[in-house]
Amino acid sequence: MERVIKVYALSTCGHCRAAKRILSELGVEPEVVDVDLLQGEERRTAMKEVKELNPMVSFPTIIIDGEVIVGNRENLIRERLGER
Repeated sequence: MERVIKVYALSTCGHCRAAKRILSELGVEPEVVDVDLLQGEERRTAMKEVKELNPMVSFPTIIIDGEVIVGNRENLIRERLGER
């Protein structure tokens, strides 16, 4: 079964870059949505999706196989991906 991994991020966010780097180190290529680089309806839609997943609308918001991780929580990311 293919994993579904998506990261809602801001292009200027250090925590977002760190989370993407951890995923990369683990050999994972998530779908990345840099919300601040979107415009118009695309941006509104992305923000709505983030708010539904994370009412505080903070970044990064990471979805791994349907589970939401808010923030760059390396241990939790590794745990969800089967790493210790």
